[in-house]
Order: sequence, then C-alpha cells, then structure tokens
Amino acid sequence: MALPKKVQQRLSTGIKKFQPVLKSAIDRDVNESDTVLIVRDMLSDLLGFDPFQDLTAEYAIRGRYVDLAIVKSDRPVVLVEVKAIGTELHDRHVRQAVDYAANEGVEWVILTNGQFWRIYKVIFSQPINSELVDEIDILALNTRSVKDLEQLYPITPEGIKKDELSSFYRRKRAINRFFLGAILRSTPIVSAVRRELRKLEPEVKITEGELRLLIEKEVLKREVVEDDQGKEAFRIVKRKQNRRAKARAQHSENNS
Repeated sequence: MALPKKVQQRLSTGIKKFQPVLKSAIDRDVNESDTVLIVRDMLSDLLGFDPFQDLTAEYAIRGRYVDLAIVKSDRPVVLVEVKAIGTELHDRHVRQAVDYAANEGVEWVILTNGQFWRIYKVIFSQPINSELVDEIDILALNTRSVKDLEQLYPITPEGIKKDELSSFYRRKRAINRFFLGAILRSTPIVSAVRRELRKLEPEVKITEGELRLLIEKEVLKREVVEDDQGKEAFRIVKRKQNRRAKARAQHSENNS
C-alpha cells in the first residue's frame, strides 16, 4: 500500500509521543479507566481521528456499552474494547465486543491495552465468530520504518475511507494456511495433481476422491482441514471457483 506522506508524518510523530507515555503507564500500572483515556488520545493524536466527530466513548448497544467506537456518519465502523495496560490480551476478552458488533452490523473490533492493538474481523456466521487479523505492538514500532508505519494505516481515517482493513484481511486470508490448504484440496488442483501423477507414474491408478483424501490425511496438517477456519476457507474457495466456472461457461455460451 502507498502510505501518504502526511499520514506517514503523523504516525511517526505520534509514535514518538506515545511510546514514552505507554512506558510510563506500564511502570505505574495504570487502571483500565486511565488506559481508556490514553487509547482515546492515541486514536486522535496518533491515528488521526477527530475526537469530537469520529470518536464516541461508551457507545450504547442494546443497553450495554463498549469502551470506544470509531464512527462514520453517526454509525460505528469499528468498536474498541480497552483493557488495563498491564493486562495480557486474549481472544476471550473480545467476545462480548464481537457480539455487540454483530448486533450493529459492525465488521471490525479492536482489542487493546494501549501497547498491543489486536484487530478482529467479525464473521457473520452461526454462531457469530471472529478472526484475529493483526496484532500491533506500539512499543516495537520503528518510526523510521515505513513498513512499521504501514501496520497502522488500515486503522487511520484515511485507511478506513479506502477500506484498507478489508483489503488487508483479503491479502492475509489469501496466504494463510487454511486458505492455501483449501486451494490444495479443491477440485481443479486435485485434478491437476492427478494428471501430473499419471504422467510421471502411468501405472498408478487413483481417483480424484482418493487423491483428495490422501492430501487431507497425509499431506496437510489435521487442523488445516478440520479447524472451523479450514472448513470455512474450503467453502469460500469452492464458492469462488464455482462462480468463476459459471462465468466462463456464460462467456463461452455468449461467444458461441
């Protein structure tokens, strides 16, 4: 992604400002309420959100509240769940916020203790689920590294306007082990492997079903096949491949 110069400068300046603030907060072991204040300032001064128009504290959802929300046209686009700065973050900390997000149709949730920022994609399935997309350690960022600064770009106003969160998620999903495992098990790839195998070893007789089973049981790790993420990735790959096949068939029909 191309990081705009003004965003690069703001992020670099903001990191220099907040790294000492976070270190001091860790030393003082500040509580959750004080951490929320630090995070709100980081959302404004570091990431660039207008504190009066783009942010709201204790956003109400069905009578309950999330710590912070990034809003656009008075609608939340990202919910932010804050834990005290010394708290070790776990997926369980974000479950309630994910449920809130699902009720509002919000796709993104950030879980943070100020130092670590974990970005989750809400998966609108039954039951509602979430996927950890990225984790950023503010104290580990190098202000001179554009690559480090790019980690924060998707959660800036400029990045959200360009839907960089979705782009980042698609890129990461396309190269994770579940998606690649699903591609390796898909019909076009299994067929191609079977054809190549028959060229190399003509005497070997094996069906596509038998070959897929070997790939699933002997080649891939069990979790890549049996984990919920693996199953969901396989459904996504199959759906995309079916869509492409229909498009090719329609194109051929139109040109015949």
